[in-house]
Amino acid sequence: MVTIKAKGLTKRFGDFVAVDHIDLEVKSGKIFAFLGPNGAGKTTTIKMLTGILFHDEGELEILGVRNPYPDREIEVKKRFGLIPEEPRIYPYFKGYEFLNFIMAVYEVDDRVEQRMKELLEAFNIDYLDKYVSDMSHGMKQKLLLVSVLMREPEIMFLDEPTVGLDAKSAKILKLYLQRLAQEGKTVFMTTHILEIAERMADEIAIINKGKIIAQGTMEELREQAGTEGTLEDLFLKLTGQEEEIKRIVEELKE
Repeated sequence: MVTIKAKGLTKRFGDFVAVDHIDLEVKSGKIFAFLGPNGAGKTTTIKMLTGILFHDEGELEILGVRNPYPDREIEVKKRFGLIPEEPRIYPYFKGYEFLNFIMAVYEVDDRVEQRMKELLEAFNIDYLDKYVSDMSHGMKQKLLLVSVLMREPEIMFLDEPTVGLDAKSAKILKLYLQRLAQEGKTVFMTTHILEIAERMADEIAIINKGKIIAQGTMEELREQAGTEGTLEDLFLKLTGQEEEIKRIVEELKE
């Protein structure tokens, strides 16, 4: 089943085209890595896919609902979860108050509450009595992850999900996401850690200057790049940074 579909998706900010007529198709049971340099359009794309921003041109379909925003926004948003790059939680919530709020909003059942307890233990979250304002970035990130993962939504949008996590928590998250994908969920993630994308993703898309310049499996990306190598090698070549890096290194030697 195709859970995310975009055709000619475009977003402008004044005269600047942040996302330029991109096509995407992501199926259930897959981990899809959306990669690109800083400012390439990754976060803007996620914001359009999740209804935070409305697209200016193109077609969008999420979980079989065509152009769901704003008319069917609530219906669709109940079925996916979003972890933004910067965890934004009301600062005067205590940790347990935030989780109680999420459970009330989504009207969860006892199974979700049990899963929440298991995730709290897995991520070593023992600070639910703290105010969010007193938590570090990593602490807030883990709390936000639990609030989404406990629901096991049909799609999970994850923007740099391992930033701020310790090594153990990052490993738990990666293995858990792989298990969820095997169970038929869709994982749409961005990351600057290309080794994570190479190991985890079933399919990869690379966006640069608002346009998708390559898309497919690792083997298909190698064919498109016309070279072998790691995802890092392919990424730098496809985004035109390979020669620039060589030049910078040579200049540093002088």
